[in-house]
Amino acid sequence: MGDAMVGFILWMCGGGLLIAIGIAAFFARKEVGFFANVRTLPMEDVKAYNRAVGKLFLVYGAVFMLLGIPLLYGNSPAIIISILGVMAETIAAMAVYILAIQSRYEKKDGKG
Repeated sequence: MGDAMVGFILWMCGGGLLIAIGIAAFFARKEVGFFANVRTLPMEDVKAYNRAVGKLFLVYGAVFMLLGIPLLYGNSPAIIISILGVMAETIAAMAVYILAIQSRYEKKDGKG
């Protein structure tokens, strides 16, 4: 098995791990964290919040796996697509989480 194939398989395992995190989020009873080492804020509807975060992780994992396809071509300049694509995908996922998910489900304290 060539080095390109090993790298691709490892990339797919990483994407599979992200998808597994998304599936686990669907069944979690407490608020699921998105950022590492950051305590999750209390949410109004925990089940809907966890489902939204789970969907975000599922989409993130699937796109991550698709971005790994250039790794099959070995030491090709097309690998830059994977690198830049994951950077853009990560920034987009953070923006979706903060602007759409967290702001929608976060408990409001009633202060104006």
